[in-house]
Amino acid sequence: MSEEKKKTRTSPIRKKQKGKDPLAAVILAGGLGTRMKSALPKVLHPVCGKPMISYPLFAALRLKPERTVIVTGRASHEQIIHALSSYKDALSFALQEKPLGTGHALLTAMEALGAFPGSIIVLNGDFPLITAGTVKKLLQLHRQNKNAVSLGSFIAEDPGPYGRIVRDGSGVPVRIVEKSDLSSAEKDIKEVNSGLYIFEPEAVALLANIERNRAKKEYYLTDILALSRLAGLRTGAYTVAPGQEFAGVNNYRELHFAEARMRRRIISGLSEQGVRFLAPDTVFIDSDVTCAPGALIYPNVHLQGRTSVGKGCIIYPNVRIIDSAVREEASVLDSSVIENSEIGKHAQVGPFAHLRPGSLVKTSAKVGNFVEIKNSTIGEGTKAMHLSYIGDSSVGKSVNIGAGTITCNYDGVNKHRTVIEDGVFIGSDSQLVAPVSVKKGSFVGAGSTITKDVPRGSLAISRAEQKNIEGWAKRRELAPKKQKKTEDNKSASGKSKSKENSGAVR
Repeated sequence: MSEEKKKTRTSPIRKKQKGKDPLAAVILAGGLGTRMKSALPKVLHPVCGKPMISYPLFAALRLKPERTVIVTGRASHEQIIHALSSYKDALSFALQEKPLGTGHALLTAMEALGAFPGSIIVLNGDFPLITAGTVKKLLQLHRQNKNAVSLGSFIAEDPGPYGRIVRDGSGVPVRIVEKSDLSSAEKDIKEVNSGLYIFEPEAVALLANIERNRAKKEYYLTDILALSRLAGLRTGAYTVAPGQEFAGVNNYRELHFAEARMRRRIISGLSEQGVRFLAPDTVFIDSDVTCAPGALIYPNVHLQGRTSVGKGCIIYPNVRIIDSAVREEASVLDSSVIENSEIGKHAQVGPFAHLRPGSLVKTSAKVGNFVEIKNSTIGEGTKAMHLSYIGDSSVGKSVNIGAGTITCNYDGVNKHRTVIEDGVFIGSDSQLVAPVSVKKGSFVGAGSTITKDVPRGSLAISRAEQKNIEGWAKRRELAPKKQKKTEDNKSASGKSKSKENSGAVR
């Protein structure tokens, strides 16, 4: 028996404070995840935009536990701590030095929890489909029945590798049997263990009595059910949710299944809130995305990160929006990419537009075909409709940006800003070489390269003087005919001389 076991078994149990029901949560995330065949720890693989461990963690935190412990393995410890850094004030981390099974993992967690006096929820880190409602339901049944051990179960038509719940004649669960250990009478059992547990301190003390499995050389947490019954403690197993909610992830096939289920759950929830999806099975949407009622989402749209889509917005096909806000009644047209930007009310972006990070398109502005905006503000009612690049710029209200306009923001070393004030008209194929300012109400002639500030109300032109050569087109038309006549005359003269020479020889 390990020192960890002895230490846990002999730890004193503090009495519960009167009138309170202390609660702790443990997330088991120390597994190697070798079947993923990936350098990324299994529990950090993303499901709809978030590491899969964040889902069971969120479900646990919704119950407001006093303590929450994440059990990690040596290979994943630092990566998991980094991935969950936003929760750091609510979490403790316990390193399982050797992967000796789920029973040993919970012992490791108890090192961090100490002699916790209340109920302890235990969840697997690869439970991306688990919900807070399911965990809460099991906790209520656990406390209602005054159990020392409670576990979630589900009915599986094909139990596969799951441990079967064996009950006695009165229906009380007495043990969990792994597939390889089933007797002939137990093979027809359909009720299986979900991996969701709740323990009281008197049951946790029995962890030290779990024997090492001979085949896998690990300590199975499932053994605690039989140990609790032998110790005379109350146990319960409850079918609190359908099996898909407890679907673990061990390989990419199972990951794809979980993500597809999560996407359908997200889209179903948004549809109930009044968001219309024209082809929901083609839409990829992350769990932190919000959409207001009346939004319309076309096929093949990707909404990622903390994107928000406002009331009455239309997102057309093949659009990708990442960590951005699309305000009320705005439209994003086909095949546009929006990154860390904001699109104001009634604005229109696309088709084939790209808003790079730090872009703000204000109310009723329009950004059109093959226009790229980067770290810039586009003012109210401003239009940049065709083939332009606007980088590191402040553009005012009611500005017209002509086709092919470029703000030249980079000098090879530093980035510089361009300022275009209200009511400016920028002619097509113009270049504004930053740092430069075009003042209110000014005009820039098409094809100009602007390197100096343009005063208010001015016309700026920077191009070679135009010259008109009259009659040039007629002369061009006649030139080939004149050249041909000259060549014909030369040819005739050559033949005549050839005849004369021939006669002389004879």
